[in-house]
Amino acid sequence: MMTNHPKPLAGKIALVAGATRGAGRGIAIELGALGAHVYVTGRTTRQQYSDLNRQETIEETAERIQARGGTASAIRTDHSDPQQVQQLAEIIKTQHGGLDILVNDIWGGDHLTKWGQKLWEHSLEDGLQIHQRAVHTHLITSYWMLPLMLERPGGLVLEITDGVDYRFRGNVYYSLSKISGIHLAAALAEELRPYQIAAIALTPGFLRSEAMLDLFGVTEANWQEGTKVEPHFIASETPAYVGQAAAQLAADPEVMLFTGQALSSWELSDRYGFVDADGTRPHWGRYAESQGL
Repeated sequence: MMTNHPKPLAGKIALVAGATRGAGRGIAIELGALGAHVYVTGRTTRQQYSDLNRQETIEETAERIQARGGTASAIRTDHSDPQQVQQLAEIIKTQHGGLDILVNDIWGGDHLTKWGQKLWEHSLEDGLQIHQRAVHTHLITSYWMLPLMLERPGGLVLEITDGVDYRFRGNVYYSLSKISGIHLAAALAEELRPYQIAAIALTPGFLRSEAMLDLFGVTEANWQEGTKVEPHFIASETPAYVGQAAAQLAADPEVMLFTGQALSSWELSDRYGFVDADGTRPHWGRYAESQGL
């Protein structure tokens, strides 16, 4: 069941690492809407772009949280740099004394992934950089942030990934990075269990992110036109869907029941009853099964 309290996360402190756009932005907004103070981090600000050269900024994410009645702090952080992450941890500890919710959503590997290329055909440099961005960053962030959580039982660590199982995802480097998130959550669940902190891997379905809308030459207003490029886009979901999944998990007093598991936006919609931003309830699992994907 969804919580009835309007601000069940009031007084909670959250860090969404990689909240500039996509799932991270959606999660940050929904955590803020339920009352958490959200630290929003990423490499793109209004003053400085990352190498992805996209227009979304961490300041804009913070402003969207505030527009929903929440509070946020946008702090530029390159999560591949341990010193920057250590400094971020010191800021959080100084300002709020600790951390309750950690969301590892750093990615930045779309342009590095060459679909259709086998491991030995793919650029080794790009493949290793995928892991530096999508695995090393999560380990670095966890190293500095988990100590802030240990004295605050009831906390939650989320590893945002792609998929809920270990099946091959079409590219060795991509596949290994996403499966790493699933196992990292399972492993952290064991180490954090004595502290009553849950660790869960969470996946969206076909995410209707800003980058995907751009790829198909559509906007959120006419996104269905994207099915002319990719028919499976009809089953896509907005970042708000996985955002609500994350927020409902964070607000669930029985979240320890799920620790170590890999969960999805669609199955958590079934459990908690939330809908997507457009009022629909996409179910990528059911759709993928029907299509033999």
